Amino acid sequence: MTKLSLHTRNDDLPVRQSFDRLTRYIRVRSEPDARFVEFDFAIGDPSLFVELVMPQGAFEAFCASNDVVPMTDEQIQAVDAEMEKWRYGEETLMSHNHSRASE
Repeated sequence: MTKLSLHTRNDDLPVRQSFDRLTRYIRVRSEPDARFVEFDFAIGDPSLFVELVMPQGAFEAFCASNDVVPMTDEQIQAVDAEMEKWRYGEETLMSHNHSRASE
């Protein structure tokens, strides 16, 4: 198996730029014992994320090197609500049918 070499932070560097100080969020979507970790990764705004997949070891290294924090339940609910609007629209026949199906 190939050993990965990861870059680490150097506290001797100049003060970070404003982008580097933005909070980095994760939301794990895969099962805890899955071979690969499926997760969302966002910088600054939890609603603007990319979906990533990594082996467990790479995921742990990724989280450590990016100093991530998990999304809160409130952030997750807001992201899910926004995704529902994009998926089903607002005030459309499809959105009304979807609302009835969940009752």
